[in-house]
Amino acid sequence: MPIPREIEFKGYALTSTDPAKWSDLHVVPIKPKNFGPNDVEVAITHCGVCGSDIHTLTGGWGTLSKLPLVVGHEIAGKVTRVGEAVEEFKVGDNVGVGAQIGSCGECRACKNGDENYCPKMIHTYNDFYPDGVETQGGYATGIRAHEQFVFKIPDGLSRRDAASMMCAGVTVFSPLKVNGCGPGKNVGVIGIGGLGHYAILFAKAMGATVYAFTRGTGKAEDSRRMGADYVINTEDPDFYKPLQGELDIIISTIDYFSPDRPLKMYLSMLFVHGKFVTCGLPDADNTLPPIHAFDVTMNGCYIGGTHMGSKREAEEMLKLAAEKGIKPWVEELPMSKAKDAVEGIKNGKARYRYVLKQDLVDYE
Repeated sequence: MPIPREIEFKGYALTSTDPAKWSDLHVVPIKPKNFGPNDVEVAITHCGVCGSDIHTLTGGWGTLSKLPLVVGHEIAGKVTRVGEAVEEFKVGDNVGVGAQIGSCGECRACKNGDENYCPKMIHTYNDFYPDGVETQGGYATGIRAHEQFVFKIPDGLSRRDAASMMCAGVTVFSPLKVNGCGPGKNVGVIGIGGLGHYAILFAKAMGATVYAFTRGTGKAEDSRRMGADYVINTEDPDFYKPLQGELDIIISTIDYFSPDRPLKMYLSMLFVHGKFVTCGLPDADNTLPPIHAFDVTMNGCYIGGTHMGSKREAEEMLKLAAEKGIKPWVEELPMSKAKDAVEGIKNGKARYRYVLKQDLVDYE
């Protein structure tokens, strides 16, 4: 059916401050940002469910901006309206929106094409636009975004498959790209969940030899089917010893290191000047385990992090996915089942990403 030019935005929102009701989401009206000349209006057809949504809803990352709050920042949909200054998009285009909705456009990071590190960035939800309107996320019927933070979904890639790439995908693709993932490189992936499964898919597609690190054997076969060349069971206390000095990049997607798995075990597996990149973000009261200077000097390794990805990286990721036929492992649920999805993520049931399909309005 035709997509209306103007729609009334509605979304599944957290409305209670009671911690016990963190997953109770109710349909509420949404006030969109004031439409500007560089804005793109998107009718949302799909939205991935990210661990960030759970950290936010439960208060694990701190105080919410205000209620009601609609989360979701793995957005895919169709363009319904473009501002007069927009040249990249037209009505009907398939597009995505990720975890960032704005930046200053003037700082060194922005001018360098690294707007995802802008100190004045605006997050897709639980934040505020410059006009004072609260940002609301993708468990909703629509969103407005500056064109810089809208990504065209290429032909050959469905909105369903592209949705969770807007955060989970680009969050691991960016450090793989930045740190030279490709043929001849050995890449380790710690934690085979929503982020980790993307790290395997992309690292393999980029030509690397992939090592999947997972506790137990429950995800071993899945990891191999995703493209892992080797699967390492971290329940073995000596799991790291055969790989010391072998890996060029380690992508860590976990947000907790147990005391019996100190960080130095993972760092010892890095080759000279290898990179350990943490992509998982824990609750505010959790920290990385301590290390000694010897843990980073013996191989000259580096520890770093990553924050989403730039538009340049998102576009390259989507192109790679379309060209290589990369298919994320997702379970699709109607958006009205968002409660089931966020609880499933929190309880570790996802295999490996939930994607919510729009059911408040028919945009197909």
